[in-house]
Amino acid sequence: MRPTVGSPRLSGLSVPGALAAIVATAVLASAGSARAQDRGDEPRSATEPAVMQEPGEVVDVLDAFDGKDPFDAHISLGFSYSTKTARILRETSIYQPGLTTGGFTANTLNVAEFSETTSRLTPRVDLGLYKDIGLYIELPIVLSNSRKLEDLDGSAGQLATVAAGAPGEVLFSLPFESPDRSGLEYFAVGLEADLFNQARDRTKPTWLFGIEGRFSVGEPMHACNPSAKSGQVQCANPADINRNGDADGGFEGVDAGDRDPGISRGTVSLAARTIMSKRLKYIEPYGGFHMLAEFQQDSSDYGVTDLEGSLVNHPPIRGGMTAGVMIIPWENREKFGRLTFDLRVEGDYVSEGRDYSEIFDAIGSTDAPSLRTPQWARFKSNPDRQTDGTCAGVGGSRVDCPSSIVDESSQKTYTTGLTDVSAHGAYRASASVLWQASEFVKFQLGFGFAHEQGHLITADQPCNPDLKKERGEAGPCATSDGSVTGLPNPNYRASVNAVGRRFLVDDGNTFDLFVKGVLMF
Repeated sequence: MRPTVGSPRLSGLSVPGALAAIVATAVLASAGSARAQDRGDEPRSATEPAVMQEPGEVVDVLDAFDGKDPFDAHISLGFSYSTKTARILRETSIYQPGLTTGGFTANTLNVAEFSETTSRLTPRVDLGLYKDIGLYIELPIVLSNSRKLEDLDGSAGQLATVAAGAPGEVLFSLPFESPDRSGLEYFAVGLEADLFNQARDRTKPTWLFGIEGRFSVGEPMHACNPSAKSGQVQCANPADINRNGDADGGFEGVDAGDRDPGISRGTVSLAARTIMSKRLKYIEPYGGFHMLAEFQQDSSDYGVTDLEGSLVNHPPIRGGMTAGVMIIPWENREKFGRLTFDLRVEGDYVSEGRDYSEIFDAIGSTDAPSLRTPQWARFKSNPDRQTDGTCAGVGGSRVDCPSSIVDESSQKTYTTGLTDVSAHGAYRASASVLWQASEFVKFQLGFGFAHEQGHLITADQPCNPDLKKERGEAGPCATSDGSVTGLPNPNYRASVNAVGRRFLVDDGNTFDLFVKGVLMF
């Protein structure tokens, strides 16, 4: 049956219905196209303006050979200022209120208030190598680093107790001020890559992996006393027993005379990190892991302590987690404008290791003979000991004889100021604001607060239980019943390492402020 003239139809629809369907289809197609372009799913025309597609600053990696922008480079300059305070305490068995009241060892003896300030300038260059793969070079320059030990609740008037060494010794005086240090801290080169990039594939998060090598190029730190007595050098080498510029002939690898205080840690380091983020409208939460392992250089004083039997002869290893969120309240994509707030927390585990502690300069530059006098690195069997455990005495008498004696052909060991620092946790919270003013410039300003758990800073033990040899080589690590508990630790000094005489740090807090400017090409 044919349709009537007054009721025209098109494929089963009336003319008004067909027109409505066409308009609706056009509107939906337009909206879908706009959403696709906003997602980056469709290519842009040559006349369409470019817009920001980079993920947040934490996971952003420069590109190269990517679309119409074949090369990316950033030049940045950062400045940071930090101030740290901590209490230096000591173990004691002194019987008095606030210390011990039951004949046990406490760790509450006030020694000194430690303070440190550091100003650092950090130039950095980032280069894009390929899509989501970038290389960077960083050169942190310490403009000023100063350390000081001061009176803590009257401790300066009780140095014979709080800073006692062997009987009659005082290890250091208060106030004690370290030299001002400055210079190039290290040279760093790193490689970063975004394994996934949300800007390229909205179904996946942005996942960054980075690896970095750090090379100490400046003078390694040396223990110094700027207030040294007349006739003494300020930064004596460990073998200079009298601190007058004449090194012990048995010491190898360090020149006599006054040395530079140095600024670098004297290590080669390997750092790695991985972070994953996901942009959800105005926020971009992220989290990841990081680690830092250091390996001592021969030019540092680590070599003096790196001997057989050492309980620990390497710097601490750090590893931890990062969690945070970037908040983007404003963004002008066509003009490359963006405002980002970054809130983050970090938690680190710091392993036991030999390190530059808060009393590095005070211990390493001491006049106290118990630390200044060298000791031999090994023991040997006593050739005069008989099978009955005696030696010939005066007038042909027999006396008890030790099974081992020091081996004077072994290397001499010296106090460098580097001490065995026990494992502890470190935590940091920070907040920053990043303003990208244009396609070529951005600025960052932020502050942070870090806290370190209390921990021992002179934690060496007399014996290394992991190394056991014959009784004759065990020295003090051999018991009266003939058993061996380990190999003698050549870095052990009873005046600071014996239980009841060890130093520790508590309430270590650091505040820092940082600012950075970036030019983008």
